[in-house]
Amino acid sequence: MDQRAVAAMLELVELGPFAADPVTVLPEGHRKLLDVAIALMLQPQLVIMDEPTSGVASEDKHAVMATIMRALQEREVTAWFVEHDVDIVLQYATRVAAWIDGRIAADGAPKAVFADPVIRREVLGER
Repeated sequence: MDQRAVAAMLELVELGPFAADPVTVLPEGHRKLLDVAIALMLQPQLVIMDEPTSGVASEDKHAVMATIMRALQEREVTAWFVEHDVDIVLQYATRVAAWIDGRIAADGAPKAVFADPVIRREVLGER
């Protein structure tokens, strides 16, 4: 890999200052950003992420997700992600599919999906 391309990617995901640090000392949020950087080095058209903010400290979740989304947008990469943090989904998703019993129960704009009484009851657990 070209060292300049690696350095540019680390800067894109705001990890430039940590380039010399071993991965084992990075906090979980930085590790998530590194995962995205590694994926983006392959120049994909689509990145699929499973709970990109899981394990990230509550106070860091939005900053990590904002950095991920900014990097994806800059590289013009589509993202598909599974996420159980409703706040993250509402802020960063443009389309949501909610599943009940292995079937898509609602599909559309996040606010519309989460406003559905069936989704609120069956998926979000509201009674």
